[in-house]
Amino acid sequence: MADDDWAKQVEDQERGQLENKVKDMKITVTKSKDEGGGGGDAREVKVTETTASKVPWNENDGGWNDAEDASKSNEASGASPSKEDKAGDEPETSKADASLMKKALRDKLVNIKHEVEVLRKDPNSPLYSVKSFEELHLRPELLNGVYGLGFNSPSKIQETALPMLLADPPKNMIAQSQSGTGKTAAFVLAMLSRVDTDKHYPQALCLAPTYELALQIGEVVQKMGARMTELSIRYAVKGEKLARGQKIYDHILIGTPGTTLDWGLKFRFFDLSKIRVFVLDEADVMIATQGHQDQSMRIKIKLNKDDCQMMLFSATYEENVMKFAEKIIPDASIIRLRREEESLANIKQYYIDCRNQQDKFEALCNIYGTISIGQAMIFCHTKRTAAWLAEKMSIEGHAVALLTGELDVSQRVAVLGRFRDGKEKLLITTNVTARGIDVESVTVVVNFDVPVDVHGNADCETYLHRIGRTGRFGKSGIAINMVDGPRSMSLLRKIEEHFGRKIGRLRADDAEEIEKIAE
Repeated sequence: MADDDWAKQVEDQERGQLENKVKDMKITVTKSKDEGGGGGDAREVKVTETTASKVPWNENDGGWNDAEDASKSNEASGASPSKEDKAGDEPETSKADASLMKKALRDKLVNIKHEVEVLRKDPNSPLYSVKSFEELHLRPELLNGVYGLGFNSPSKIQETALPMLLADPPKNMIAQSQSGTGKTAAFVLAMLSRVDTDKHYPQALCLAPTYELALQIGEVVQKMGARMTELSIRYAVKGEKLARGQKIYDHILIGTPGTTLDWGLKFRFFDLSKIRVFVLDEADVMIATQGHQDQSMRIKIKLNKDDCQMMLFSATYEENVMKFAEKIIPDASIIRLRREEESLANIKQYYIDCRNQQDKFEALCNIYGTISIGQAMIFCHTKRTAAWLAEKMSIEGHAVALLTGELDVSQRVAVLGRFRDGKEKLLITTNVTARGIDVESVTVVVNFDVPVDVHGNADCETYLHRIGRTGRFGKSGIAINMVDGPRSMSLLRKIEEHFGRKIGRLRADDAEEIEKIAE
C-alpha cells in the first residue's frame, strides 16, 4: 500500500472512531427570550446523553499496530525518533479551553487546606473573616440563594474575601484562587448585593474571556439570584444582536471584552459610567488572548472610578498577570489562596518492563484483573495510540472515555463531565488533560508512553503534571510507567534522577506483587 493511501486510511479510521465515541453526546444551542427589556436572545448550551456506546474495533485491521511497530523498530535499531515521536501529534490546549474544562469538573468545592494570604489591604479597613453566611447580614433572598447553591458555610477564599467585597463603602480587590474554591460565587454575591432591581439599566458588569466561560458565570448568577424575581441578566457576546439605537435595561451584563466594548462605546446600548460593580474574571486567560487586555483597559477607563467597585480574579499569580491587575484595578486589596502544589510525596511510583505495545496492553489488563481501581487516567503520546488502546480496553469490557485534541471544547467538556460523574471509569487521553484537570476519585495514573519534549528528551514537567492527577487533596495515589526498550528506560531514569525519587520495578505477571501496591 502506498504511503499516501495508508496515511489516509489511518486518518479516516481515527476520525470515524472519535465520531462514534462521542455520538451519544448531543450538544445543542437553544435560544430563549431574555426577561429584560433589551429584546435580544439568550443562549443556552445543553449536553444530553443518549445511549452508551463503544467504538467499534476491527481486530483484523492492523493500522494502529503498524504505526506503532514502526516507532518501536526505530527504537530497537537505534534510529532517531521521528518529529511526531518527539512532540506527539496534539495541539496545545488554549488557556481558555483548559479553564473551561477545569470549571466543568468543579460542581462542588475542593477541600483546600491552605490559608488565604492577604498581601495588601486598605489600612482604613480592619481585616476580619467570617465562618457563616449569616454573619454577612445578607438580604434574605440572597442568603437563600447562597444556600440554594449548596454552600453551607463559606469556603477559605469566601471567608476572607466576602467581608471586603460586601463592605460599605465598597472596596476594590485583586484575588488569586484556583478553580473549585468558591471565588465565582463570591464575586456573584457581591454583584447581586449592589444591584437595585428598581433601576432598569446595567449596574454590574462581568467580563470573561470566552462565550462559554461567560455562560458558566451567568448560570451561577441565575441560581444565586433566583429569588430576586425582578432581576434581569444579559450576555454581551458575539452573535447577540441588538437594533441600532436600542437601550439595554437588564441589571447585570456578562460578556466578552470585544462585544462589551462595542455595546458600551461604539453603539452606546448602555452607559458604562453607571456601572457600580466591575468584575474581570480569568485575568490570566485574558492576557493570553490577543486583544482582550487592551479592550478591558478601554472599558475600565470609561467607568466612574469614584462610584464603581472593581474586582479582578486570576487562577495564577505570574508577574505579567499582577502588572495587568494593578494597572486595571487601582488601590486594591490583594488576597491569595496558595495553590495546592503538585507533589510526588504521596504518590507511589512504579515501572513495568514491556517488549512492545501489545505487552503494555496485557500488563494493564493484568493490573485491572488483580486490584480494584476506582478511576484511572492513562496518558498516551499520540492520539493514534490513545484510540488503539481505547478500542482494546473497551473490548475487555471496561467503561472507557477517550479524550484527544480532535474533539472541540464542548465535546471535551461532555467527556470530562461523564468521567467526573463516574459513567466511565477509565479516561484514555493525550497531554490535553495533563495540566490542571482534577477528579478526586482518580487513584491510578498510567504513563502508557514515557513523556518526552519536542527534542526527544525526558519531559519532567509533563511527568509531574500527569501523575499529579492522582494523589490530589492529601490523598494517596499510584503512578505506573510502561517501559518498552532501552530508550524509554533511559528517559525514565532521567526523570527519576530529576525528582530524586526511586521508581520501583513492578512485575505485571506477579499477582502478589501487584496486590501489594494497593495496600
